[in-house]
Amino acid sequence: MGAELVAALDVGGTSIKAAMLDERLEVVAALRAPTARAESERAAEAVADQIAGLVRELSEAAGGHAAATGVVVPGIVDDEAGIARYSANLGWNDAPMRSMLTERLRTPVAFAHDVRAGGLAEARLGAGRGFADVAFVAVGTGIACGLLLAGRMHNGGGYAGEIGHVDIGHDLLCACGGTGCLEAIASASAIARRYTARTGTPVKGALEVVNAAQAGDANAVAVLGEATDGLGKAVFTLVRIVAPQVVVLGGGLFTAGDFVLGPLREWLSGHLRFQAAPELRIAELGDEASCLGAGLLARDALGGPP
Repeated sequence: MGAELVAALDVGGTSIKAAMLDERLEVVAALRAPTARAESERAAEAVADQIAGLVRELSEAAGGHAAATGVVVPGIVDDEAGIARYSANLGWNDAPMRSMLTERLRTPVAFAHDVRAGGLAEARLGAGRGFADVAFVAVGTGIACGLLLAGRMHNGGGYAGEIGHVDIGHDLLCACGGTGCLEAIASASAIARRYTARTGTPVKGALEVVNAAQAGDANAVAVLGEATDGLGKAVFTLVRIVAPQVVVLGGGLFTAGDFVLGPLREWLSGHLRFQAAPELRIAELGDEASCLGAGLLARDALGGPP
């Protein structure tokens, strides 16, 4: 049984989702834990130690050892080199995570960016099934894009897919230090922040703004309309350069379905002149996409079927 199992871990700024998966990527055991913290020079080592411990716990719970492990993290991640170049939330700089984990686990380790891994899962198992060229746009606290071209993840040394920092032509300051970034106007946190600033009414997240817009709140309609236009401009740029067959949209914002997707689809069809608009689909795997992607990468590291 052990040879058929892989461990999959999705490391976030606050918590880690960990699962042991069988050859069908079904969960055999699962754990969650707060992400380990340490002084900056030991931050990456502390998480590597924690991951090794979690894999041992998963093995005990599953009754078999992981033949390979997939680990995905946020930030700037060079998947091919196995290095976490930068992560503000985790406090890492040029951390050689794959080699650190291989040393601890003594099995093959796949290491990748969380959104790219989520895109891989959506392409193979979710809303992007059947397409070779897939863009997975994840809208949350930030906005990132996982690109699969000819069925392969494209990482550009860790810098590919930063769609959240495409300049869409406004004068708002972004957390990255630039102005005009999509993230500053269309991320879930930006939508909530901008509605609160406009109305003086605090909201917990973008879905509250969507609900208010559906109820006819003019301020919510305006904030959401600016976000949708911004997403249209960014996806337009993506289509012009990469021409994905399908764009899969993930994040709580899109649980509103056609109320959000419809205006985005109309914006694209009204601005693309000589290219056909890509298929727009809502992600199917939810917040499990990155962990499933980690499992897929672990199976790939074993030479398993894609």
